Amino acid sequence: MSESDTPKYQVLARKYRPETFADLVGQDAMVRTLKNAFAADRIAQAFIMTGIRGTGKTTTARIIAKGMNCIGPDGTGGPTTDPCGVCEHCVAIMEGRHVDVMEMDAASRTGVGDIREIIESVHYRAASARYKIYIIDEVHMLSTSAFNALLKTLEEPPEHVKFIFATTEIRKVPVTVLSRCQRFDLRRIEPEDQIGLLRRIATAEGAEITDDALALITRAAEGSARDAQSLLDQAISHGAGETTADQVRAMLGLADRGRVLDLFDMILRGQAGDALYELSSQYADGADPMAILRDLAEIAHWVSVIKITPDAADDPTIGPDERTRGAQMAQDLPMRVLSRLWQMLLKSLEEVAIAPNAMMAAEMAIIRLTHVSDLPTPDELVRRLDGQSPPPGGPGGGPGGGPRPAPASPAPSAPAPSTASGPSTPPTPTHSGPSGTTMSTGGPVTAPASEEALAHYPTFASVVELIRRHRDVKLLVEVETGVRLAAYRPGRIEFVPTPDAPRDLAARLGSRLQAWTGNRWAVTLVNDGGAPTIAEVRDAEATALREKAAALPLVQAVITQFPGAKITDIRTPKALAAEAELEALPEVDDEWDPFEDG
Repeated sequence: MSESDTPKYQVLARKYRPETFADLVGQDAMVRTLKNAFAADRIAQAFIMTGIRGTGKTTTARIIAKGMNCIGPDGTGGPTTDPCGVCEHCVAIMEGRHVDVMEMDAASRTGVGDIREIIESVHYRAASARYKIYIIDEVHMLSTSAFNALLKTLEEPPEHVKFIFATTEIRKVPVTVLSRCQRFDLRRIEPEDQIGLLRRIATAEGAEITDDALALITRAAEGSARDAQSLLDQAISHGAGETTADQVRAMLGLADRGRVLDLFDMILRGQAGDALYELSSQYADGADPMAILRDLAEIAHWVSVIKITPDAADDPTIGPDERTRGAQMAQDLPMRVLSRLWQMLLKSLEEVAIAPNAMMAAEMAIIRLTHVSDLPTPDELVRRLDGQSPPPGGPGGGPGGGPRPAPASPAPSAPAPSTASGPSTPPTPTHSGPSGTTMSTGGPVTAPASEEALAHYPTFASVVELIRRHRDVKLLVEVETGVRLAAYRPGRIEFVPTPDAPRDLAARLGSRLQAWTGNRWAVTLVNDGGAPTIAEVRDAEATALREKAAALPLVQAVITQFPGAKITDIRTPKALAAEAELEALPEVDDEWDPFEDG
């Protein structure tokens, strides 16, 4: 056999390119529609195929072109969705040399001049085929003027002309073009279909490859058949015999999924030393630091989805051991911890991408993640500040001693009194406010308009506390600095505004209070009789304390020795005691295991 007779190697993506609709994988809805259209002789004048790369857009365009022009083995056939593949038109179209089927890449020919060539040629009948077909790939790359030049021809093409467009960016195609085309959205290939396709190709090639290796390739392809076939081609060469998951993982620069789950566990337990050692071991085995962090982020996302939708664990690209561990993590970890890990990992990926040394940046990210692993969630912190003991289950309060999700509402410390004359109301959490008043600390009051409901706000201080609880910082500051209270009773507020108070403060205050309490509030402005604002009272206390400190002999002696010295801060014994109590909060035990049963 001469050298010219030796068959040339063809990559798998081209060798196993679908030639009929039956060969297309994962596009059943589109195939069904096209078959019905061909059977009813309702073939559109223009088609547009959209989807991610490698799902078969251009391949589908060629199959449609073959089906339109196929004449069958005997030369008497008509348009069909099952082209014979042996007639002169089928063979020429699949080899890309048919004179009546023109393929154009809009990425390299974007101008109006290129479209003008098409417009001028559509008036001539097909040289040998039934239809003259124009396939324009990446059509979204055409310029605006090129699209405009194509519109009239696209709307009223000659009977012998068909247009087929393909694009990955359907949003960039003008609506005027889309409205003139029959649109087909090609879906990502489902994992089950992708694995089946790769297994058939590997068998046809006589290649030995494990199911785990195919699962890794499927996951890396992200729904693209062409990407999957290209990776399979590379994996077969890499394996040189039986291709295993470890070989594919090394080829792709991935870390072992099980080891990444181990690293995830170490981070959650706060084991910084063990986590750094595991990171270094994976790096020494060839894993890319960016890929490791990306896998950690993927696990955080995957576990979060399983927590919301348990069926998501049934992914064929995930092994049974990983599936079990992921389900356990979803049960043990609260969503707030998972969300915090996700956000920090996203930030870490940005840092690794721009760092001069990716491994150093990854190590810093792991250290940061382990040190925040045992931080309490916001609801736990509030509970500690309120002096409430954590729920059973160890530090964090979750199952097996792990972190626990936040309750729907804070636990009440005492029931609110109810009046004897009206219907009983649900108990409202209370605490002692300024001057011994009792203020509501529960959620927004939604009782019907009545004196009983308004009785929950006996003083203006309880109104300020209500604003603070709803975290309307802007309104809180305006009330504390701009309201000189003249008169107050539940449901009615009269005040003198300060010169810098907003003009709409009364209207906004009344509107917010009505929304929060479910009762109308009369908030009016008066000209005189207002008391000092809350901010003025607070500042007066600070000023008096500062003057008292300045009068101390020791402070005067210091100011005498250092004329430029000033009193910048005063810390009373009461404030120091509060800080000491805060610092004495129980520490989270570093040895707790978030995944330990019991």
